[in-house]
Amino acid sequence: MPVRALWWESGKLAYIDQRLLPGRLRVVRTARVRDVAQAIRTLAVRGAPTIGVAAAFGMVLAKAEGGRSPDAAARLLASTRPTARDLFVGIEAVRRAWAAGEDALAAAEAYRERIVEECHAIGISGAPVFRGKPRVLTHCNAGALATVEWGTALAPLRVAKQRGGEPFVWVDETRPLLQGSRLTAWELGQEHIRHAVIADGAAGHFMKAGEVDSVIVGADRIARNGDFANKVGTYEKAVLANENHLPFYVAAPWSTFDISRPTGDSIPVEERDEEEVLELAGTRLAPRRSRARNPAFDVTPARYVTGFVTPEGILPPATLAKVLRGHRRPAMRG
Repeated sequence: MPVRALWWESGKLAYIDQRLLPGRLRVVRTARVRDVAQAIRTLAVRGAPTIGVAAAFGMVLAKAEGGRSPDAAARLLASTRPTARDLFVGIEAVRRAWAAGEDALAAAEAYRERIVEECHAIGISGAPVFRGKPRVLTHCNAGALATVEWGTALAPLRVAKQRGGEPFVWVDETRPLLQGSRLTAWELGQEHIRHAVIADGAAGHFMKAGEVDSVIVGADRIARNGDFANKVGTYEKAVLANENHLPFYVAAPWSTFDISRPTGDSIPVEERDEEEVLELAGTRLAPRRSRARNPAFDVTPARYVTGFVTPEGILPPATLAKVLRGHRRPAMRG
C-alpha cells in the first residue's frame, strides 16, 4: 500500500513534511488553520489533490478554533496557491457544509475518501496500457505524496506491478525543487518499482534513442478543452513526445478538471520566489547579481495529449467537455 501523505488524528491534521524527503521522514501535527495554510504555501504539503484535502481539513480546524467565518477561512486557504483547482474544490466541500450548519469534519472526511477512491480507480483505468508499455517517463511527483494515497500518474504503474507487470520509470529530476529525484524516486523505491533519475534535459535523448514507451504526468488544473497546467517543464515533455511519436497521458481525479475554464489561456500560473531557482538547499548557485524567473507551472495544449486517465477510463481530449458535464460540482471560483 502506498504511503499516506496526510491524515486526521485526534482533532489535528497530520502530514508528512515533503520538504525534508528523502533524507528525513517527519510527520507534523497541527490544530491551527494558519499552520495548514503555511504548509501549503511553503510546499511542506504539495500536489494538487493533497493540498485540496489539506485545505478541507484546514477548514475544519478553522471552525474548531472559532473567530473566523466560513468565507474568511476559505479566503485564507485559497490565497496560498492559485493554480491547483483541487485546492478550491476541497475548500468549498467543507465551506458549504459549515455554512449550512452541517458536520464539517464529515464533509472533509468524505472529500478525502472520494479523492483516494478516484485515484485508485485511475490506477485500474490506466494499468492495462502501462503493462504493455513498461518504460514510462514522468515529470515532477504525482504519486501518493501528491494525492493523499494512490497517486495519479503513478497509480497505473502501481496497479500494473501488483498484477505482475514490471514497469520501469524514467524520473525527471524536476528543477528547481527536485520533486522527481527527491519524492518520486523515493516513492518508487519504497514500492520496489524499477526506475532511474535523469536530468530534465535528458528526456529527449532517451525518447529519441527508443528507450521510452510512453509518458504520463499528473495535472494541477485541466480546462474544458483539455489544455492543462502541470509542473513547469511538462509542456516540453509533451512536445518531445509528439516529435518522437510517443503516447502522452495525463492522469487526474475529477476535482482537477475545471469546466469553468474553456481553454488553458485563462489558467492562473503561479510564479514563486526567485530564490528557489538561484539556490539549492540554501546554497547559492548563481552569481550574486543574477536574477531569476520562477513559474511553478506551464500550460500544455490539448493537442499533445493522447488521453486523460480518469476514474472512469481513458478519455481523448475531444470527448472531455461532454463527459465533464456529468461531473459538475459546485466549487468556489479560483
